[in-house]
Amino acid sequence: MSVEIKKIANRIDLLRFVKFGNEFYSNCENFCPSLILDEMATFNTKKNPAFDVCEHVLYMAYKDGKAVGRIAGIINHEANRKWGVKHVRFGWMDFIDDLAVSKALLDAVAEWGKSKGMDGLNGPVGFTDFDHQGLIVEGFDYLVPMASLYNYPYYVQHMEAYGLLKENDWIEMQIYPPQELPERFGRMAKIVQERSHVRVDKVKNCKELVQKYGTSYMDVIDQAYQKLYNFQPLTDRQKRHYCDMYFPLLNFDFVTVVVNEKDEVVGVGVGMPDISKALRKCKGKLFPFGWYRMLKALHSDHYDTFDFLIIAVRPDYQDRGLNAVIIADQHPYFVKYNIRCIETTAIMETNFKNLNHWEVFPHKYHKRRRAYIKAI
Repeated sequence: MSVEIKKIANRIDLLRFVKFGNEFYSNCENFCPSLILDEMATFNTKKNPAFDVCEHVLYMAYKDGKAVGRIAGIINHEANRKWGVKHVRFGWMDFIDDLAVSKALLDAVAEWGKSKGMDGLNGPVGFTDFDHQGLIVEGFDYLVPMASLYNYPYYVQHMEAYGLLKENDWIEMQIYPPQELPERFGRMAKIVQERSHVRVDKVKNCKELVQKYGTSYMDVIDQAYQKLYNFQPLTDRQKRHYCDMYFPLLNFDFVTVVVNEKDEVVGVGVGMPDISKALRKCKGKLFPFGWYRMLKALHSDHYDTFDFLIIAVRPDYQDRGLNAVIIADQHPYFVKYNIRCIETTAIMETNFKNLNHWEVFPHKYHKRRRAYIKAI
């Protein structure tokens, strides 16, 4: 039976596209469902400020009338301009183990990209670095946190069969924080603060953070990430959007703001408890009881697993050891909340500075992710 590709054309189709991902992995114990409302908002051109610099197309694949795959095609014009490329991205790609299906989906995005003047197919990545990115190529047996993409092992063979080549790899680590911060690490953090004339401002909540610093902590993230793979300089609307989306959810014990003598934000560290178990129980739905499970997971006094989402240092303060200041600030809360394991976000395999600053703690490298490229 041939593969039929259908373009998503309305809200009903979009809901089917979004739900397909959660349903496709419904029997996979390592998958973390997406919140359906969040996914719908991601593809809403009025709500997602990424559409100020992006355009997209969505497809689903069918065989014998049954949905067997999906894919998003994305052109981030601002990222293409920054990196001097003409790439069409693919993301939100899921499919049965059938080479005809994966080929038809990738062909659809490639053809759409070529019609827009693109000459390279790149993915899996999202609209921006704040979306899921990177195909798992090692570490399929580990749970994925909320902020990560999961895929079945056979996806790797499908990418290679299509002729896609490795362009970038990311490493993920599990950190096991000790009860006592190593003495030399704590001493280093104090020396860094004294030499660089910086301090930690322990803001208590989102309102205080915004009143004191506006969106300047997002400016730091934007500046720090400029050299990272595929990064798109954030627009002001994107900065406000991510502030509004993420910071109200946080336990501010795990928000570290480092400021200099002028009270300028020069470093940011952000983490949150892993809520993937709550998402699995509610299957990506907030109603009728999903919201309760989410709140309970977010506001517990005990977190078994913790997701360290961001460490960002303003470029003119990099190589001064501010990472140690951020980690030293958060360590007492790792102990307070009985955190057993910290999951890092994906770190580029060539970002040795970021990888190395965790070496002081017991750890292991447990996942590898990959972005692919192919000329079209």
